[in-house]
Amino acid sequence: MKKVTHLVLLICLITTGCGIFPKPAPTTPPMTDTPIPTETPLPSPVIQITSVPDARETATQFLDFWKAKDYIAMYNLLDQVSRDTITFEEFSTRYKDFEINLTLNEVNCGITTALTNPTNAQVGYEARYTTTLVGEFSREMIMNLSFDGNTWKVQWDDGMIMPELRGGNQLKIDIEVPSRGPIYDIEGVPLAAETEAYAIGVVPANVASNQWGRVINELSRVTGKTTFVITQLMEEANPYDYVIIGEVPAPIIEERIDVISSYTGVYLNPYSASRFYYEGGSAPHLVGYVQPIGEAEADEMRMQGYRIDERVGRLGIEKWAQEMLAGKRGVSLYIVDPEGNPVTRLYKSEMAPSDTVYTTFREDFQYDLQRSIAGFNAAIVVLERDTGRVVGLASSPTFDPNLLDYNNYNSLYSYDNLYSESRPMYNRATQGQYPLGSVFKIIAMAAALESGIYASTDQYMCGYEFTELQGVTLTDWTLDHEVAASGMLTLSEGLMRSCNPWFYKIGLELFRQMGAEYLPSMARGFGLGSLTQIGEIEEEPGKVDTPPDEYSSVQLGIGQSTLLVTPLQVARFVAAVGNGGTLYRPQVVEQVLDVEGNVLLAFKPEAQGTLPVSAENLEIIRAAMLEVTSNPRGTAYGTFRSINYPVYGKTGSAQTGPSTKPHAWFAGFTDRKLEGKPDIAIAVMVENIGEGSQFAAPIFKRVLELYFEGKAITPYHWEAGVYITKTATPTATVTPTPVPTKAPWQITPEQP
Repeated sequence: MKKVTHLVLLICLITTGCGIFPKPAPTTPPMTDTPIPTETPLPSPVIQITSVPDARETATQFLDFWKAKDYIAMYNLLDQVSRDTITFEEFSTRYKDFEINLTLNEVNCGITTALTNPTNAQVGYEARYTTTLVGEFSREMIMNLSFDGNTWKVQWDDGMIMPELRGGNQLKIDIEVPSRGPIYDIEGVPLAAETEAYAIGVVPANVASNQWGRVINELSRVTGKTTFVITQLMEEANPYDYVIIGEVPAPIIEERIDVISSYTGVYLNPYSASRFYYEGGSAPHLVGYVQPIGEAEADEMRMQGYRIDERVGRLGIEKWAQEMLAGKRGVSLYIVDPEGNPVTRLYKSEMAPSDTVYTTFREDFQYDLQRSIAGFNAAIVVLERDTGRVVGLASSPTFDPNLLDYNNYNSLYSYDNLYSESRPMYNRATQGQYPLGSVFKIIAMAAALESGIYASTDQYMCGYEFTELQGVTLTDWTLDHEVAASGMLTLSEGLMRSCNPWFYKIGLELFRQMGAEYLPSMARGFGLGSLTQIGEIEEEPGKVDTPPDEYSSVQLGIGQSTLLVTPLQVARFVAAVGNGGTLYRPQVVEQVLDVEGNVLLAFKPEAQGTLPVSAENLEIIRAAMLEVTSNPRGTAYGTFRSINYPVYGKTGSAQTGPSTKPHAWFAGFTDRKLEGKPDIAIAVMVENIGEGSQFAAPIFKRVLELYFEGKAITPYHWEAGVYITKTATPTATVTPTPVPTKAPWQITPEQP
């Protein structure tokens, strides 16, 4: 009786030991057409009492290594006969190809049965496959093992991957890809779509002298670029070089192709644009671009369900909305024999169309923003003050994402347009991290008022120098500009005049009386030093350090020291000052629609926090910002005195080093309360150019004109006319000299 009891206990231990999970109820795999054969059920285990190790331990190891994709460890567990049959390279390739073709994300295995004798074993196991395109399903299989006198070894065959692969069969997957979804502006104007297009270029030396003006006018007509811009492109280049003019949808060119083709020196190269960006890339830093799948990432992307001939989003909305814009792929999964002949189809799903993305901005306004800072290293951010909706965002220099399409002939000449030292593909508005300069005085004033140390009516003598920090003499901007010192100022007047000594004093006293953390904590409460979580586009967090000493705190009082911000962060916090204290998450996407017009995602304001400032103190700050533009003593009065509505703002000139000019800043908001024209907040930054009042403030004013008037009205002081830069002397027209040569693309292989 005892022997029977011991045998029953031993059977229970074997069938419930480590690495075994109960055999689940049969699952219905997501297969169609031909039924999938399953393994013949194993007989009930016959337990042999031996002294050999448990074969299930080796089987469990092998399956765990499969889950971890440790093919070396798997191969090391094979018996010698299996190794003689298949090399490690063939073995690992077999598994990798299976995983790629199945778009396998994960495999989980568990032992269900075991049959063991002293020299051989059969272990039944279930493999549960989780895939990208086919979903989740399972298979039951058998692993044969042999004991070599020391340990168990796996007798491998193809059916251990999936039963259908036995005999050298393989998986084959066919993927049908829908057209990539378009991106539109808020009013339905296309920003990115698939179309036929023409690449346009000019060799200036080949343009007949009597056709020069007509060529420029015709190119302006089809591209939408001004004659001034096209003239600059042609006259500033080497006359014998191929000059990129741009890319245009085929229907526009074909309306005028007879005329354009009649001009010498103009070259039209048609191409099929799998992704065409209109207007040479309107808002390319927001919309982004697509590129082909690279060799190094091909296997990974195939595992995610992509064909290797696809293009995927690399930046901006194209990257953020990749899955929505790519649509649902149609999938057919087959078993093929070793010769590639179909054996059976395991799975089929239908393709579904891509979704459509609408942005929060208007294409024409965005295009004019880009023109407004052309020629500078600069950025503009325009937000709806009370919602966080991105009305416009521009970074200069900009770039043409069409040049990243290798089918585009112009891409052959695109290096300088994309990868020059000015870094045109770098988004200065969200990734550029800069010292803020005097715009930070808004935050310093808030800290001063909230601390209780200062009131808005407190006065301070704003002279040329600040000497309250022992051994250090700091100066005011009035000294550098050789204008009269500002004299006695209230705190509010200190912001209006941007008095450095007033804010040196605030930085010093806050450090002494409130502690080193007080002022930087206020800055963080305004959203500096952290991501805005805009989400759809790339951004950097900036930096807000705790000052280690009094001098650093004094410098922080005027937005210097180690402080770094992005223009997007600045626009967001001045919007909060204007709307009563709410920090909203900036958003670039208005809505996403499916093919039937159903709204999948819609813009909704998202409040992220509240400024750590009382309503009373915010009103004091707003009143001081209004004085900056409306009081004759305000630092931006000269720029805004012709504006007939209130503008709240602050100038800034951020020092970057003793041998470079400062970054020019201007940030502010409106409060017009117009029907159909929500109030906006704007931040303008121009790198290493000079004073904020001289450069950033005029650009800010142009943004107001574009938004409220629909067009630019006032030329900058550096312009001869709106969007026409002044030149020291008239630019000479290049007179082409006929030469008996051909352009590089016309040379045949036989020519040198």
